[in-house]
Amino acid sequence: MEMLAKTKGEEFQDAALRLFHIAAEHLHLDSGIREKLKWPKRELTVHFPVKMDDGTIQVFVGYRVQHNVTRGPAKGGIRYHPDVTLEEVRALAALMTWKCAVVNVPFGGAKGGVRCDPKKMSLRELEGLTRRYTTEISVFLGPESDIPAPDVYTNAQTMAWIMDTYSMHKGYSVPGVVTGKPIALGGSLGRKEATARGCVFTIQEAARELGLDLPRATAVIQGFGNAGSIAAMLLHELGVRIIAVSDSRGGAFNPKGIDPTRVLEHKGKTGTVATFSEADRISNQELLELPCDILVPAALEGVITKENAPRIKTRIMAEAANGPTTPEADPILFANNVYVIPDILANAGGVTVSYFEWVQNLEMLHWSEDDVNRRLRDIMTRSFQEVREIAAKERVAMRTAAYILAVGRVAEATLLRGVYP
Repeated sequence: MEMLAKTKGEEFQDAALRLFHIAAEHLHLDSGIREKLKWPKRELTVHFPVKMDDGTIQVFVGYRVQHNVTRGPAKGGIRYHPDVTLEEVRALAALMTWKCAVVNVPFGGAKGGVRCDPKKMSLRELEGLTRRYTTEISVFLGPESDIPAPDVYTNAQTMAWIMDTYSMHKGYSVPGVVTGKPIALGGSLGRKEATARGCVFTIQEAARELGLDLPRATAVIQGFGNAGSIAAMLLHELGVRIIAVSDSRGGAFNPKGIDPTRVLEHKGKTGTVATFSEADRISNQELLELPCDILVPAALEGVITKENAPRIKTRIMAEAANGPTTPEADPILFANNVYVIPDILANAGGVTVSYFEWVQNLEMLHWSEDDVNRRLRDIMTRSFQEVREIAAKERVAMRTAAYILAVGRVAEATLLRGVYP
């Protein structure tokens, strides 16, 4: 009988489970605890209609998965993408559990998504889709139970629609139901830059450990969305020479350096970085394999595989995206002395400042941006050092060390809480 090939989402789910089991082995976890942590707590699949601009009705499928809520309310973004699947959302929810535990914020992990192509939808259609999807999953949502945030192709405006929809059903404003909101609705200063800023804080720590002088370093950024573009600008401010950037349509390469601000202006006018006139056009695959000091994968999962890992020529790889490296690629990178800062650590700045936003909403406070950034630096540098110490002690790669730290914290909380009833 012929075996059916696994989908990309199924492969991603398998990869996430494999990383969990590696950590569980190091921690000698009891089989019962391992089973409890492996499975999502609950999953919701919804099919819902949206009236399109031409008057037709289109039915969309959406998901919300809560992986674990042992350490606090479920936390995780919502993505709009044509390839969203339950398996992908399930894997991303698990990553959120471990990410929150790595930086030790009191959240569990969740994720959501709608299978759609937002690039082909009007603003009115996206608002209708968002409000109906919110209503469908509202049984999960709440500032004490499940708090969404932006993800791929969603933003502060999306969060404003979710917050308003949820609040209209409640009859009063509930700003704490989402994070990543506009500042005018209770969003936190520094939230938009948080994922990239946290990533750059970990790059600075890794550079210090390796003796890499950042003003003499070069960087390549794969993916020029929110995280990638801001990471490029923050690194540029530190004196790093950005030699290549890319988006879904291709990349731009100039060994003499690229000004990321000018690239962002170009993308705003043309919709892509690939046609930037001050650089040569290259493919995303070529970009990943450019010799550089710092590589930042900031797009979708599974872009670094066992096929291209031997050709990755960087000293530091900071995963601003979720799951950009497959498990088969990890040992190749480790053997080639590529210092990988894993996703659950490198891009945890977003959920950390989401936690700050949630706290501000609950306490009706508003912190300054300097205060937010100072608190973020403290958490990211502390978490980096905790992971680095485990890596040195256990003689494992940083990714395995991060999972050992994260799974250990969730397992401890699980044991302390016990099994109900």
